[in-house]
Amino acid sequence: MRGVLFDSGGVLIRPKGGRWNPRYDFEAIVVAAHPNTPAELFPEAFDAGERFIDAVGTSAGRTDYHRAMLRVLGIHNPSAALLHELEAPPARPAVEVFPDVEPVLDQLRAWGVGMAVVSDNWAGLEVTYRSVGIEHYFAGFAISAVVGCRKPDPRMYAAGSDLLGLQPEECLFVDDDPRLVSAAVQLGYSGVALIRAGRPVASVRVITTLAELPPIVSGRH
Repeated sequence: MRGVLFDSGGVLIRPKGGRWNPRYDFEAIVVAAHPNTPAELFPEAFDAGERFIDAVGTSAGRTDYHRAMLRVLGIHNPSAALLHELEAPPARPAVEVFPDVEPVLDQLRAWGVGMAVVSDNWAGLEVTYRSVGIEHYFAGFAISAVVGCRKPDPRMYAAGSDLLGLQPEECLFVDDDPRLVSAAVQLGYSGVALIRAGRPVASVRVITTLAELPPIVSGRH
């Protein structure tokens, strides 16, 4: 393999506070702006946010996503200042890197293997990676909000291999969703599912730690 395409969440990084969306400081920001916001409505607001993402994906932008949740909280005309704070970089990184990631990225880089991130995510993921110190490993980021579609759309995988200047058969795709790995394999990529908790039945090759990846890339396993 001359290149590896990595999914982001669950593969390289995980959220602080145990959830991806909204980020860990959403409640604090909202309550600071609207002190009378009923705390019991936050779970319902989060559900509304998830339905929004399921319906339109990340391509709609964070503002509309936040508005969908704020409406449930009774905030129908949020101020520009509130929306800006919700979308601005957090005071501390909202994510952390899995402990097994950097040693593997170092090994792949030493071998001259190209690397890119292919993620269903909001625009600006590069900033998040810069904040946790691993942006420099990657030739680029294929992000659904920028590409205009989500995996398993073939355009997402192609955007990743194009970043490396490689053909699908030269690339290995790694994701924590076996279905998305299977879709990549059908497009001509090699693929492996990284399932950190357990080993579910899957139609693709499964690993449980990123440390198992280098032998696969090198062809020794």
